[in-house]
Amino acid sequence: MTPSSLLLGACRTLVIFQLLACCLLPLGEAGQFSLQMEPQDPVLPAGRSLLVNCSTSCPHPELITLETSLPKEVIDEDQGWAAFRLSNVTGDSKIICSAFCNGSQMTSSSNITVYRFPELVELDLLPRWQPVGENLTLQCHVWGGAPRAQLTLVLLRGEEELSRQPAVGEPAEGTATVLAGRGDYGAKFTCRAELDLRPRGLGLFQNTSAPRQLRTFVLPMAAPRLVAPLSLEVGTSWPVDCTLDGLFPVSEAQVQLALGDQMLNPAVSIHGDTLRATATVIARADQEGAQEIVCNVTLGGESREARANLTVFTFLGPILNLSETNVTEGSKVNVSCTAGPRVQVMLDGDLARAPGEPAQLQVTATEGDDGRYFFCNAILEVDGEILHRNVTAQLRVLYGPKIDPAKCPQRLAWKDRTSHILQCEARGNPVPQLQCLHEGSRREVPIGTPFLVKLHHNGTYHCQAVSPRGTYTLLVVMHVQDRNSFVVTILIGVLVILGVVTAIVALMCIFGKQTRSGFYHVNQQDTSLPLRPVQPKEAVELEQS
Repeated sequence: MTPSSLLLGACRTLVIFQLLACCLLPLGEAGQFSLQMEPQDPVLPAGRSLLVNCSTSCPHPELITLETSLPKEVIDEDQGWAAFRLSNVTGDSKIICSAFCNGSQMTSSSNITVYRFPELVELDLLPRWQPVGENLTLQCHVWGGAPRAQLTLVLLRGEEELSRQPAVGEPAEGTATVLAGRGDYGAKFTCRAELDLRPRGLGLFQNTSAPRQLRTFVLPMAAPRLVAPLSLEVGTSWPVDCTLDGLFPVSEAQVQLALGDQMLNPAVSIHGDTLRATATVIARADQEGAQEIVCNVTLGGESREARANLTVFTFLGPILNLSETNVTEGSKVNVSCTAGPRVQVMLDGDLARAPGEPAQLQVTATEGDDGRYFFCNAILEVDGEILHRNVTAQLRVLYGPKIDPAKCPQRLAWKDRTSHILQCEARGNPVPQLQCLHEGSRREVPIGTPFLVKLHHNGTYHCQAVSPRGTYTLLVVMHVQDRNSFVVTILIGVLVILGVVTAIVALMCIFGKQTRSGFYHVNQQDTSLPLRPVQPKEAVELEQS
């Protein structure tokens, strides 16, 4: 028999007994005696047994019985009372004690309340990550628990009570909504079922779910800042930097850097809420061409990504070749400049015909080409950027010794016992040895250093530049003047000047004397011009003068 059918039978029996009590019991006699039931309105855990005692004050009671749908047995009885045991009480029910006294029926009823602790209290799973600033809905489910009127669901954050709701339905469900913040990172949420039987003389029974830990996060909508080169030559390396600000918790963020299908190994640093990842990109030959550098930052199950284009290129050369680097004067020298297939080369200012082709020239070596530098410039365009590379090569031309007359004066006039420097230079490859020797005595005079000039230095010198490629001679005449002859010359000059001055003074005196006498000496041959007498006035003026 099912519990529902037992409960239905008990209800029917209870109604019949109540009708009988109303119809058959004389009010006068029933009111003289009472029928008691112990315990009155008991509360007990589900599945327990209950002892019920029915007793009456009637002196000669008949047929004391207990009406219930629960399994029962008589434990003991005597005049005026009977004890019954109810077994396996699993639900709320109503029991009735009945007895007859002088042909009249008496009844007494009591309600049995059965309580159960919840079988399961569970808080639904929380999101693995909860964005800061968004609402979070907590849901709690409770299976079992009675009586439901005394059962309450409480949702908590730590010890903070978020909501309190009565248990309704099976399973009972409780909800609460909270606005997630940074402070909720790591917070623990629980659901607690409270069975409050204190009004029935018992205690407050609590059953709490396993805690759920929340992780909140902040991931900005902005993409990371990616700093990477626009182009990179095969075999070279360059740092790549990826930064994202405003992360929370920044320590939980994950970052990946990749060049094409090549994963990089970044060094990650944290400053406040900023994450920075730095890695070194090394370009490989198999990556030549257009590539992409990707930076991906992941937090809270979401990610932000930044991409940058990178061109991996090969820049071969330039290579500058001289058929010979040491040649004799008059030799032919072939010069060529080459580079990679897409590289434009320029040799001494002359462009090659097309990218990838060499630039060439031929030189007839002269003395002026000794020490000449040939310049080869390679030009490569990568993504609009012009790249340059240069290389140089020097040509050495072997030629005989020479003395430039402009740098070696051929006539010198110096004075005795004065200090001078003989400036004379020679050129040639290999560099010649230069010396100046007196024509007669073969005495050598210093070149390029001060020396004291004396009379014996007077004469002609053979300045010779000597190298393994020959000898070159230039004659230098050095005229040294005696210091005494110079003094004599000065004295003669002074005497001559004094003589001239004396003659001029004497002539002036003679001329003045003739003027005062009033006569002129006239050439006797000229008789056509007579003398004119001097007027008295003119004579006076002459005398006064």
